[in-house]
Amino acid sequence: MLVTLCKWMEANGWIGHDWIIGNIVFRSALAILFSFITVLLIGGKTIRWLMTKKLGDNPEFYLAKLNDLTKNKRNTPTMGGIMIILAIVINSLIFADWGNFYVRMALFCTIYLSILGGVDDWLKLTQARRTPGSREGLFAWEKMVFQVGLGVILGIFIYNYGGAAAGMPVVEKPTDLVLPVSAHKLNWPFFRDLALAGWFFYVLTVIVITGSSNAVNLTDGMDGLASGCMVVVSISFMALVCATGIKDVADKLNFYFLPHTAELAVVCGAIAGSCLGFLWFNCNPAQVFMGDTGSLALGGVIGYVAIVIRQEPMLLLIGGIFVLEAVSVMMQVGYFRMTGGKRIFLCSPIHHHFHLKGWSEQQVVVRFWLISALCAAFGLATVKIR
Repeated sequence: MLVTLCKWMEANGWIGHDWIIGNIVFRSALAILFSFITVLLIGGKTIRWLMTKKLGDNPEFYLAKLNDLTKNKRNTPTMGGIMIILAIVINSLIFADWGNFYVRMALFCTIYLSILGGVDDWLKLTQARRTPGSREGLFAWEKMVFQVGLGVILGIFIYNYGGAAAGMPVVEKPTDLVLPVSAHKLNWPFFRDLALAGWFFYVLTVIVITGSSNAVNLTDGMDGLASGCMVVVSISFMALVCATGIKDVADKLNFYFLPHTAELAVVCGAIAGSCLGFLWFNCNPAQVFMGDTGSLALGGVIGYVAIVIRQEPMLLLIGGIFVLEAVSVMMQVGYFRMTGGKRIFLCSPIHHHFHLKGWSEQQVVVRFWLISALCAAFGLATVKIR
């Protein structure tokens, strides 16, 4: 909205072409600040509304010890992801160029997955689907169908229509070699010029969208864990977006310059600010949980950003905690089935394993935050090692 207003003011001669609102870094910083403020303003009322609707979670695990450790969380309002999503959408519309194709698709991805997660939360929390006492929401295959469907939609639009819709006829390489958008070469750590075929782009998009949304969902199991890690990841990707979307920076770092993608830095800033605001209420002891309403959307939209700027491999490095959580579940389930009931970890996702090993919840969360920061530092350090 601000960009549109400033363009109109420039066209009418009221301001010069070098207006500060045109600076993407400045607008991204504003998005962080105002998203944080937005969540603070709506947080109290949202929590009270969730309490009146009796949308409180009752964690249940197969281990009695873990149930005892989490008994203080019973009836904590869930679906607090609503406040995160509202803050992201509102501030992205204010500080980003809402005519930008990539911004519109980012908001579509966010809202789509938030609705999917909201339906899942509603079914679990209201026990509307199964017998009394059940906490089942959507079946795993049902969520997977909608996630895969979103991945296909995003893959088609980004690959085939993204260039034309965003006014991008070409992708310029720093060496002045001009490549068509359909080349879609990835920015791989340690390597250069690794091309990606069209059909594989669609497959990779589905894997990234589905994998990242579910990985953040699995991480959301302790007070402040997922939201704190998401702050680190989103700020890191805000920097990567600037590295590919600002030509001078892309030239210096030897990245492919992708016009119009810089606006996604504002979206990343809105994600970071919203999660910081949510931490105000979600820090231990949590007043509210984000639920699938927030976690599925946060994971999906950061995966979308990684796809657009061709930094999918970097998502594995910077989002190391999310990868660790997802892999721990796959290992546990796979080993359990192969051995007929044996387990690698005391409980998965892996944050519960350390909780059962004697770490306090605050220790697990803060140490995972530290590991997330180290993963981000390592990932960003590989930018020049190519």
